[in-house]
Amino acid sequence: MIYIHIPFCKSFCIYCDFYSEIARGNSCMESFADEICAEIADRRTEIESTLGTNTLYIGGGTPSVLPFPLLRRIVDSLGYGPYDEFTIEVNPDDICRLGEGYITDLQSLGVNRISMGVQSLDDGILRWMKRRHDAEGARKAYSILRSVSGFAVSVDLITGVPGMSLEALQNTVNDVLDWHPEHISAYQLSIEDGSSLAGMIERGEVQEAPEEECRAQYDLLCQRLRQAGYHHYEISNWALPGHEARHNSAYWTRQAYVGLGPGAHSLLILPDGTQRRSWNSQAISGWTSDGETLTPAEIREEEIMLAARTDSGPIPEKDWFISDEIIARMI
Repeated sequence: MIYIHIPFCKSFCIYCDFYSEIARGNSCMESFADEICAEIADRRTEIESTLGTNTLYIGGGTPSVLPFPLLRRIVDSLGYGPYDEFTIEVNPDDICRLGEGYITDLQSLGVNRISMGVQSLDDGILRWMKRRHDAEGARKAYSILRSVSGFAVSVDLITGVPGMSLEALQNTVNDVLDWHPEHISAYQLSIEDGSSLAGMIERGEVQEAPEEECRAQYDLLCQRLRQAGYHHYEISNWALPGHEARHNSAYWTRQAYVGLGPGAHSLLILPDGTQRRSWNSQAISGWTSDGETLTPAEIREEEIMLAARTDSGPIPEKDWFISDEIIARMI
């Protein structure tokens, strides 16, 4: 299971704290591709130890701002395709700009799943979040994705936006359901340290959405998507039956994975059961890696908390002991 972080964006969304840098020309991106390929070569043994789940996920940042020849170079340097699931994140604005030819190129690379960050179909909300697309651009981008067969499409939405009415969310959900994507992810807006939104709240310019509004919006999502036949298999994810994300599901069951690129995390599980988590520094060039060996208590805590996010829950045959400390962290 492989994750590659592409740390480039054309602009920053108000809520985002993922590591990214403004894209400043091909030379910077070419140097980045050189370093990713070098990291792949250096970590070849580690990568091969995680391929029990043969998935590749390219996220960011905004991977669709990376020129396709560089993307192909990175994927070719891995050399493990075809993948059971190969996902790439895209921005609607990039899909409208690059058109059907880009989608065909992705298909030639082996991509079979596309995750598009729509977030909302309300233009006022999109402007407030500083998204690069508007509602019409999102609709056009989805149409372009559907012009090439062979892809599963996941649509990302955001709830809990200050000032977003239940009606506005319902209109977005109804429109997206008319598209009939294979997968829908919906995340409640969180206030992340270092984001523009966190600064606005600290200065009193914006107030967080009340808890009861967030609950009502989540209830609306659950009801409408269930009625439309989507399987609510993880707290923030719904899929038409058979289209649950294999890659992300492997995270929730704590399978080993390798994260490549600045800011990416990895989990290595050794034959003796030892588990080691590592993470790359957040630097556009010359990123380094650090890590830690997990204790049995930490492993157990993660197993419980991650399993509790899914509709299957913790493994029933395990003899779980949940300490007061673990319960406090879950709350």
